[in-house]
Amino acid sequence: MTQRLQQGFSQFRKNPAFAGFVLFAFTILLNTVIQGPASFFSVRRLNTLIYTNLPFLLVVMAQSVLLLSGTMDISVGVQVALVNVVTIMTMQEWGISFYLACSLGIGAALVASLACWLVVSVLRLPALLASYALTYAIRGVNVLVMSVSQGKVPKEFYQPYQSAIFDVIPASILALVLALLIWAYVRRTRFGTNIFAVGANPRNAFAAGINPMKVQLQAFMLKGLLVGMAGICLTLVTASGNPTQAEDYGIRSLAAGIIGGLSFGGWGSMACGVFGGSFLILTQNAVEFSFRRLGVLIPGFTASTYWQNFVSDIIIFLGLLMTMVTAKGQREALRINLQNSVVVKRRAAHEK
Repeated sequence: MTQRLQQGFSQFRKNPAFAGFVLFAFTILLNTVIQGPASFFSVRRLNTLIYTNLPFLLVVMAQSVLLLSGTMDISVGVQVALVNVVTIMTMQEWGISFYLACSLGIGAALVASLACWLVVSVLRLPALLASYALTYAIRGVNVLVMSVSQGKVPKEFYQPYQSAIFDVIPASILALVLALLIWAYVRRTRFGTNIFAVGANPRNAFAAGINPMKVQLQAFMLKGLLVGMAGICLTLVTASGNPTQAEDYGIRSLAAGIIGGLSFGGWGSMACGVFGGSFLILTQNAVEFSFRRLGVLIPGFTASTYWQNFVSDIIIFLGLLMTMVTAKGQREALRINLQNSVVVKRRAAHEK
């Protein structure tokens, strides 16, 4: 039994998600120590933590799909806001149902993803620069559609999302389960296999009969669907519209994917993005709670958000260093294993 556990752990250490999992476990422990087990694992606190941060986690999953395919999109944050403003304004101005408005919001995310694919994969502009330019273009559309924050979501829609099923399971986690099921299905398809080949080496993938442009189109459409889900969840969190919210999701989602173990093309898994995003969320949660606790313990103590972000960024930077070192070791071990495998096969062929 012990030998099996050791073998399982040894195999897991070679997994790209290993560093992200360790960081995720560390922040779980950190929050437990700072807040206390009874407080941190209470249904009310966990429910609030999940439903408020689920939009960001879904965006990280969307960014992870693009990173696996060898590209990126830092305009995903303003695309989330686009879903929000389209959902609110179509419901408010056209008098349509909330469900139909949500469908139009997701459609807007798909259109934005298609535009990004055109400039990145078809026109072959650098993904970082192209998506950065699209950030301003989409932000302008957001403000054009909704000039100021306004609108509201009926209580019968946002209240179930923010509640807990049987006062135990956060209802919002169902959206995360749905996103993971979608990815599990996609991973079993030909597209799920091709995305790693295109991300690792587009030229070799093309030589093998895979169309990199088509695969990246599918990746951008899947990203648009996940961003649409994130926008709907954010709308249910705020219960209103805001054209300038979630703009930092683009850079943060990219950082979360890299911290979780993803690289730019073909290396990693969706688990890397989930663990990396959870690490960022829990780090911010632990730092905010620590500063609030210091304000209670030390009379007159106050700290601006600058210092909270500073401490969070230090922890995140240390996590990034750990991921870089771990990923380098994993790739070196993979290279050595491949070389040994080739040598063994050649010896076997020579002996025959």
